[in-house]
Amino acid sequence: MPGESDEEATAPGDGAATEIGFVSLVGSGPGDPELLTVKATRRLEEADVVLHDKLPGPEIIEQLPDDAREDVGKRAGGERTAQSAINERLVELAREGKRVVRLKGGDPFVFGRGGEEAEYLADHGIPFEVVPGVTSAVAAPAVAGIPVTHRDHASSVSFVTGHEDPTKPESAIDWEALAATGGTIVVLMGVGKLPAYTAALREAGMDPETPVALIERGTRPGQRVATGTLDTIVDERDAAGIEPPAVTVIGDVAATRESVRERLGNGVSDDA
Repeated sequence: MPGESDEEATAPGDGAATEIGFVSLVGSGPGDPELLTVKATRRLEEADVVLHDKLPGPEIIEQLPDDAREDVGKRAGGERTAQSAINERLVELAREGKRVVRLKGGDPFVFGRGGEEAEYLADHGIPFEVVPGVTSAVAAPAVAGIPVTHRDHASSVSFVTGHEDPTKPESAIDWEALAATGGTIVVLMGVGKLPAYTAALREAGMDPETPVALIERGTRPGQRVATGTLDTIVDERDAAGIEPPAVTVIGDVAATRESVRERLGNGVSDDA
């Protein structure tokens, strides 16, 4: 098991005594509780403590017992809990012998800092596991009627963060290369930076008429979709009042939504 130390430690549910706890890095999926995996649900039921932020969505968070959950997202005054504090809290609880779930939106290893937490746990001798989740990068477009790949339109897909580490000296995203690659570009956490990266793609030579869609709160109650082109999507975002969390889909696949939307039974009204 990753992070296994010389201390006696076992995965939860195997019946063995432990001197140290166990951490599960769990992906909650895009927000619909029915899209939690069976294993994620079981780990939440077994947990002594669940550390979560807002991304899993209220429909999932509210199912957790009040005395078993800790909000490690925004604190009073609007400040966010530092990642270093979350890392330390995971180790602290595990050393108390707790079964700990670090609950994340989507998949913990897709722009979720799960890799950082895994390294920290391993460095401190804490046994852990990763429970993958359904990533919103695929699920949010899907429930809106947009496949991220399509035989007629896109044979590749690139996942990009719209919210890089602010301490980086410069962006690590090569928009020129992405524009040249073709296929679909999916941007997570990119509502605020939408003007910057759509401009970067146009400047890199991408056709301004390339279809674009924004999916807000994908799979959740209140899901909304705004569509446009690389040239118009910022205005469409503003007119619709699209807010985070939202996923941006750039590429010809974004236009396929129009051919399926009338028959798409996603259980929500999603016109922005």
